[in-house]
Amino acid sequence: MSFHEQPPAQPPQYDEKTDGSSLEKGGVNDYVVHHQDSNRPQQYQWDTADLDRVQRRLKQRHVQMIAIAGTIGTGLFLGSGHALSGAGPLGALIAYMLVGTVAYASLCSLGEMTSHAPISGTFPHFGARWVDPAFGFALGWNYFYTNAISVPVEITAATILISFWDDNLNHQAGYTALICVLVCVINIFGVRYFGESEFIFSIIKLCMITGLIIAGLVIDLGGGPDHDRRGFRYWRNPGAVAPAGLEPNHPSLDKFLAILTQIVQAAFSFQGMELVAVAASETESPRRNIAMAVRRVFYRILVFYILGILITGMLVPYNDDRLLQSTGTAAQSPYVIVMTSAGIKVLPHIINAGIFTSAFSAGNSFLFASSRVLYGLALRGQAPRFLAYCTKSGLPIVAVITTSLFGLLAFMNVSSGAATVFNWFVNLSAVGGFFSWLGMCITYVFFYRGFKAQHLNRKELVYYSSLQPWLSYWGIFWSTIFILINGLAVFWDFNASGFLTAYINIPFFIALYFGWKLLKRTRIWKPQEMDFVTGIPSLEETELPIQPPKNIWEKIARVLF
Repeated sequence: MSFHEQPPAQPPQYDEKTDGSSLEKGGVNDYVVHHQDSNRPQQYQWDTADLDRVQRRLKQRHVQMIAIAGTIGTGLFLGSGHALSGAGPLGALIAYMLVGTVAYASLCSLGEMTSHAPISGTFPHFGARWVDPAFGFALGWNYFYTNAISVPVEITAATILISFWDDNLNHQAGYTALICVLVCVINIFGVRYFGESEFIFSIIKLCMITGLIIAGLVIDLGGGPDHDRRGFRYWRNPGAVAPAGLEPNHPSLDKFLAILTQIVQAAFSFQGMELVAVAASETESPRRNIAMAVRRVFYRILVFYILGILITGMLVPYNDDRLLQSTGTAAQSPYVIVMTSAGIKVLPHIINAGIFTSAFSAGNSFLFASSRVLYGLALRGQAPRFLAYCTKSGLPIVAVITTSLFGLLAFMNVSSGAATVFNWFVNLSAVGGFFSWLGMCITYVFFYRGFKAQHLNRKELVYYSSLQPWLSYWGIFWSTIFILINGLAVFWDFNASGFLTAYINIPFFIALYFGWKLLKRTRIWKPQEMDFVTGIPSLEETELPIQPPKNIWEKIARVLF
């Protein structure tokens, strides 16, 4: 089915195809858009039911565990130490709290739109459908690039974590190859294997972060082998907020700049929360499960991120030299630092193993997310059509293999010269996550306006937020700030490569948007023109009946998952 690029001159009327009968293809009613005047330019056709062959194989327990712990990774376990050394315990806490509100706003916006349309393509398709096809094109390719380049980043992180036990550089290439193959194979086996692997990894991460928070609290209260009661000692000395070193003659301004610079580090720890919505087209009862996941995310942010960074700031002073080392292993984790200081010998190895599974899981998730967005772009003609090919079991195999090729970039770290180029790739992709958050919130504002203009009731959706549209406005404001301050420090010690890698994504995104807009002559949708019907499955088509728990174990599982 072709994807035509000229928007309709009049609001579309949605009629069922031919004789008005409902045609079932892949569980989606097959709609087409008709206009009274046949001389009008051809319009977009959003229905891809005849091409979309993915199957709903992710179960409730998969989705809920991915939502609870899927994005907990090296950004939290190792990056929290970087945030602590850069901004101090209070500064890091402020940064994580602020970024947590933006992540929550973005996920609430995406969750509500996905509750209406749990289909392939996720928020880049929503952007094309309700904002501007060029906006969706730019969002989709930006998200694909950001996540695809993150696959080798996480493979490299996992390889470095192995050096905690084996520091022989001659083995690095072998470990890289092994991890790369395992990540690709899990995704090539299909979404069910991906779901099972992420279910196991999420349980490991959940147990580890919970254990670390409890252990950190025990050590802080004097329960460690050294019986040293730390309390809030390090908030008083060396202090609650660390200086940035950018404005030494203006201490207050310098501390404020320290918090701003660590906001970016905190944001990296939160990125990836949208995975549960990206997987909506392959999830059983997607509306009910995603609603449950989004409602739980507030408590997840509060417990694992905010409480975690609070405990971290109580354990280690921000001027501890060990926080500044860039080992990439558990040795730089503030939890390992305090356990070593307290005389605990075995736990650092266990923590390193847990962080290794987190890095592996993150690479696994980034490959899944980027391949599904690439598949969604191909379905609607914004990527080469061959990328939309699916196997009989519902796997977009070509998109998965294409995205897997990015994992080979991890071998650049084997060579010291290529490692510099690889780090440029990492920095270039960093701001892409902020564009994704910004895109979700902007799209929601248009979605909200369109629903209101067409007299549709948001409260009839399985999930809606009573705080909207204010949440999306909050997300738009702060996501824009994050993009602008991404390379803040470079203005005090200016160098061309640092500036370029910090801000090149801005003109790149603009070029994608205006390039597609000029090529295809798209325009921004008016509220009355937005299509909220075509190709979107009904509630009855996606939601399975709720099965009541039969015994005590199923009741416990219902609470946990």
